[in-house]
Amino acid sequence: MKLPPGPKTPAWLLALQFEADFFGYMDAISQRYGDIVTVMFGSTPTVYVSNPSGIKEIFTHTKEVVARGELNQNFAFLTGAQGVLQLDGSRHKNRRKLLMSAFHGERMQACGKRICELTARVMNQQTIGKPFLAYSVLEEITLAVGIEVVMGLYTGESYERVKHLFASVFKHQLSPLVQLLTKLPFWEWNLGRWSPQGNLLYLRQELFQVLSDEVKSRRQQADLSRTDILSDLVLASDEMGEPIADEEIRDLLISPIGAAQGASATAIAWALYWIHRLPEVCDRLLEELTSLGENPDITSILALPYLNAVCNEVLRIYPTQLFAFPRIVESPVEIMGYQLSPETILIANIYSTHQREDLYPQPKQFKPERFLERQFSTYEFLPFGGGSRVCIGGTFALFEMKLVLATIFANYQLKLVSKQPEKPKFDGLLCYPASGVKMVVSAQNQHQRSSVSLVSGRF
Repeated sequence: MKLPPGPKTPAWLLALQFEADFFGYMDAISQRYGDIVTVMFGSTPTVYVSNPSGIKEIFTHTKEVVARGELNQNFAFLTGAQGVLQLDGSRHKNRRKLLMSAFHGERMQACGKRICELTARVMNQQTIGKPFLAYSVLEEITLAVGIEVVMGLYTGESYERVKHLFASVFKHQLSPLVQLLTKLPFWEWNLGRWSPQGNLLYLRQELFQVLSDEVKSRRQQADLSRTDILSDLVLASDEMGEPIADEEIRDLLISPIGAAQGASATAIAWALYWIHRLPEVCDRLLEELTSLGENPDITSILALPYLNAVCNEVLRIYPTQLFAFPRIVESPVEIMGYQLSPETILIANIYSTHQREDLYPQPKQFKPERFLERQFSTYEFLPFGGGSRVCIGGTFALFEMKLVLATIFANYQLKLVSKQPEKPKFDGLLCYPASGVKMVVSAQNQHQRSSVSLVSGRF
């Protein structure tokens, strides 16, 4: 076996280089070694592929290249050991189907009005002329949407506890202090809530407990009329025709809510940044939205070509997943002319694929027009991953992104506080704006009333 070329840097030094300048280092690796690169983590070769043809080979050679759940065990601390990322085979297929039912068709359309209402409610809390962090505001909106879609909770003590604990866990994970401490040898010392690790364990346990309590409560009061994911899971049968265990249902709830808060908020925050940084993009988008009139229906909003192009360009530059979930070679396979042996790890490098000059000329530039001029394949543009592990909420994330942006633009005039470029920060999974996109509401549009125009449209 001859592996593709790659850096000979020790894993510990590689980690430091990633931490210092992740995107610069990824660009440098691609420029030096091309679109298939081997990185050694100990004795295990990990091959990153950013060539669309090579990515297609990874996703379609499903007998030789397998997306094992065990490769995602590093997420199990937050998602639980039985989350959809950790499952395999018929069990994984069954649970994905159950979860995805909430992100399609009539359910998703019905959720549109609530997305607009929640956006308006949170945005109305912002004081005109007072700076706010767009990322934090959007996390509040998207977390509320996620809890409603996944658990069917809208108000009450359980809703507030779930909301508080999810926000606390993710805030704790992303804090600069915790990010620094995780790299130190004493990070895993558990000194109770006085230590970062101990506090995280406490918050995680509290979150798991409140979710478990809600599963048990819903099991006791099963309601066929409810349309949330939790109710679906409680009433569903597994691949063997048996009820799904409460503990597994608890774990299955976590990833969709977490993705709703983190990935969706990140994408919309980047959208607000790029739109308001480039006046020509802002003007064109506002003109397109205005052309729908005061009471557009959701279907018309979703069909807007320039809004769709703006969202896609945001997801191209900083995808919600910078890498697809890893696969492992189980039997010898040829990928891009290289014969790879069993136990080799394969990862589709989404970020570098989206930075290819041959696909996206001037890739560092924000140019929504490229998505109006050309249609890209699912191996050229894959912000939510691909294959059997493609993000279950990808379609919903784009749906939510469009409606939140449309609601904001229809009712509020925003400005960026800083003229300095917003820098990306990679936390191991998401690429979020490092300073949170500080903005200010300069005015509310004249047609602003007690209920937002968009939410009074036809469904």
